[in-house]
Amino acid sequence: MAKELEKVDVLTVGAGWTGGIVAAEAAKAGLKVLSLERGKERGTADYQHVHDELKYAIRYELMQDTSKETVTFRNSPDQKALPMRQQGSFLLGDNVGGAGTHWNGWVYRFLPYDFEIASKTKERYGEDRLQEKDGYRFRDWGITYDELEPYFTQFEQTAGIGGTVNHFEGKRSKDYPNGPMIKTKIMKIFEDATKDMGYHPHFLPSANMSAAYENPDGEKMNPCQYCAFCERFACEYDAKATPEVTVLKTARRHDNFELRTHCNVVEVLTDDKDKSKVTGVKYVDTLTKEEFIQPADIVVLTSYIFNNYKLLAVSDIGEQYDPKTEKGTLGRNYCYQTSGGATGFFDEQFNTFMGAGALGMSMDDYNGDNFDHEDVDFLHGGSITVIQSGVRPILTNPTKSGTPSWGAEFKDESIKQFTRSFYVGGQCATSPHKDNYLDLDENYKDVFGVPLVKLTYNFTDMDRNRNKYLAERSVEILEKMGAKHIDMDPDLGDYDIVPYQTTHNTGGTTMGDDPETSVVNNWLQHWDRDNLFVVGAGNFAHNSGYNPTGTVGALAYRCAEGVIKYHKDKKRLEK
Repeated sequence: MAKELEKVDVLTVGAGWTGGIVAAEAAKAGLKVLSLERGKERGTADYQHVHDELKYAIRYELMQDTSKETVTFRNSPDQKALPMRQQGSFLLGDNVGGAGTHWNGWVYRFLPYDFEIASKTKERYGEDRLQEKDGYRFRDWGITYDELEPYFTQFEQTAGIGGTVNHFEGKRSKDYPNGPMIKTKIMKIFEDATKDMGYHPHFLPSANMSAAYENPDGEKMNPCQYCAFCERFACEYDAKATPEVTVLKTARRHDNFELRTHCNVVEVLTDDKDKSKVTGVKYVDTLTKEEFIQPADIVVLTSYIFNNYKLLAVSDIGEQYDPKTEKGTLGRNYCYQTSGGATGFFDEQFNTFMGAGALGMSMDDYNGDNFDHEDVDFLHGGSITVIQSGVRPILTNPTKSGTPSWGAEFKDESIKQFTRSFYVGGQCATSPHKDNYLDLDENYKDVFGVPLVKLTYNFTDMDRNRNKYLAERSVEILEKMGAKHIDMDPDLGDYDIVPYQTTHNTGGTTMGDDPETSVVNNWLQHWDRDNLFVVGAGNFAHNSGYNPTGTVGALAYRCAEGVIKYHKDKKRLEK
């Protein structure tokens, strides 16, 4: 029998970026806030001497334990879905901070085009370019860039983002609060080459601190040491903006906030008398296996996209999407991300072993609708970037195509090219398709007996065409940069769950202005439950040519404002 606990004003399921933002803002507004985190407590003190590539980058110390919780995968509905038994295509975070602990720190704002992709495409090219007959389902987000801009700014101020103005981005109300990172030789060569080609390079917007920074909440971060241990690693020096050193620290300054760890939420509870309301959640203590009922006036799902979807599905909140009839909204518009680029090999040496997660130069001349799509067979595009995140010897061993995979020549090439090669690539948008979606698996369950999320996904023709186009542009840039040998990425085949590609999963709990095609409104409030909010990359109606975190952070601040408004007025929020 589950034990019922004392009611709180606001409950967040998850304590990463989104949960931390909602918790901090609600706590500052005087609400009694509880964050339930199924993982363990952790912070900077746990990351001292973190430079262990085997432990963190190969054995995934900071990631989810797939023996307890994972997803099943198939390319199409006529295949049998099987569980991902070890971290593969994407790396799911775990414990306090979530994936925000081990990220690189790229913080782009999505383009104005992204939020109105359907209407802007029809306006410029006609409705046929949306290719509805081919199964593509592009939708506007129910919010514009201008409406979201103040929340982008708020997230950048909180996370101490450094960078320079992007020629193609939407209007901003404030400059970046921090300056750009250092400009390395690799970045300078990229900048000079792309400018000569008529492009518009800019510093990659970075959550790695270019200088000591104190955010508006009084949280302090230190300047980056360029140690090259960002991606898949936590920061030992508080030089990377993470939830633990920003929003969660802010929330914890308030007596009306509690962070409770080892609490795995298994169900969101609906009011028996009023089906338009939730009453709280049921969770299991992962250490004692005891069950608890945690009542709350407002529940906010702030975990990773798969778990946000899963909790709605197992709690029978919303209608599951059916690809045959295209009825239902829960689970639709799942998107991933691709990387179309090339590796260049040079005669001169570079300090490739030093760097930071977001140390790089980028350009958006082929992103969004910044170029004419009349003569290409896809919509959208991608940012093209050179990144100097720091190569490490286990994961990185670049050799030219045609080099033997063993023997003396392999060893010589490995040693030589380690400091003479780097990658230029497009981070490509992906297109929503009616056959790419999330649902619950009928055969496999997690350690608590709850069905696993089943992912049905394959790259679309648009994805493949877009990826190849960006790879070809990357080759041209490397040629201009003076590379002596260039290996372009191969064409995309079918999507597979291995090897690692990106952790940028989106969709499944999309936002919009119509409950017939979206799960939440533009306040991230569930259409069917007034006091339930769902926020994260699952809200994206498609994926862009950028990392998602900046936009996720903006949506979280929008959501937090909505939570506070709703708690005050107890009325459904209007745009």
